[in-house]
Amino acid sequence: MGATRGQILTRIRLKLALPEIMLGINQTIMFALSMLVITALVGTRDLGQEVYIALTKADTGRGLIAGLAVAAIAIIADRLISAGAARTRARLGLAGMGGSAS
Repeated sequence: MGATRGQILTRIRLKLALPEIMLGINQTIMFALSMLVITALVGTRDLGQEVYIALTKADTGRGLIAGLAVAAIAIIADRLISAGAARTRARLGLAGMGGSAS
């Protein structure tokens, strides 16, 4: 076809793989958020620390707010990345080929 290996990789293969790469990024973010509370056990200062403090002090309100914040971050990240992957699939003409039906 007159294209070098590098051109085929960057202009065709990576573009076709982009929705699956975005899915991998999405799963990485979800895993990182699930580990948020465990990281508080080693002394990090973040949202996980709020959840951990609420658990140790049996503070239901604080725990509920911190848990809802973690869930909101996860939902927003998931929706944004899924929408981006769906838009990329549609732009590449892959909308009917496998993937999630979001």
